[in-house]
Amino acid sequence: MQLNNVEFEISSPSLAACPKPSLPEFAFIGRSNVGKSSLLNLLAGRKSLARVSATPGHTKLINHFRVDDAWYLVDLPGYGYAAVSRTDKERWQRVMLNYLMSRESLSAVVLLCDPRLGLTELDEALLDAIRPRVEQGLKFLIVLTKADKLTRAEQAKILSITKLN
Repeated sequence: MQLNNVEFEISSPSLAACPKPSLPEFAFIGRSNVGKSSLLNLLAGRKSLARVSATPGHTKLINHFRVDDAWYLVDLPGYGYAAVSRTDKERWQRVMLNYLMSRESLSAVVLLCDPRLGLTELDEALLDAIRPRVEQGLKFLIVLTKADKLTRAEQAKILSITKLN
């Protein structure tokens, strides 16, 4: 699936600086370097809509991308490893959690997970934090990224684990 008419709108350092909550928002979260920006670029069919880097930790703000003037894709800062100070990481985590816990227009959360690592402690902590919102109806999806880096045997194992019966 490829989206049409996707445009960068704003990078916000805090919830207060985000666009007015008038359109549904679909937030992409996950560890630093899990492929959030790459997935957004793939969905938009553009190579450089969201900045992609080999060095983790480049997404430092809440990035809103307007889709068809009807909704937003939101690229959130990664968590976990990033070549930045501990203070910066903690600030990003507070901003991200504040967004996830209180953003009125948040309609869905897409957690990206590297299947080579599985769900990490930080992923589990994030899931625990947003569980009340999910139980209240917030849509939630886990997307496995970087499958191209798995061997065929690893791909088969992950596929068998994740299949719905």
